[in-house]
Amino acid sequence: MANQYDKYEPVKGSFVNGKFTSGENIGDLGGVAVAYTALQMYLKDHGNPGLISGLTQDQRFFMSWATVWRTKSTEQYMVNQVKTDPHSPGYFRAFAPLVNQDSFYKAFDIKPGDKLYRAPEERIKIW
Repeated sequence: MANQYDKYEPVKGSFVNGKFTSGENIGDLGGVAVAYTALQMYLKDHGNPGLISGLTQDQRFFMSWATVWRTKSTEQYMVNQVKTDPHSPGYFRAFAPLVNQDSFYKAFDIKPGDKLYRAPEERIKIW
């Protein structure tokens, strides 16, 4: 069963194995969904401070998620990682779970034709 991660080629000729990484990919998808829900609960209970540095709390949340996965690796490391590590490379973890979250589209007003747009029927939903 192929998935969205199979298309990622961190180094020419070396691809992420979606079957191998699927457990961790599901973890990332669930993790971002639960964390976003927790943020919404917190803001409901404590109030939303509004814009900070021109960004909404939702925008700041998604940007923080992506920032956590910033990485810099050699090609040799990436080739080894996709063969031996059940985690997808950080580059992909930064945005792949987000493009499956409806709240991500709302936060940044992402529309069809935008680079990170994925049609609603193509978004992965687990819970």
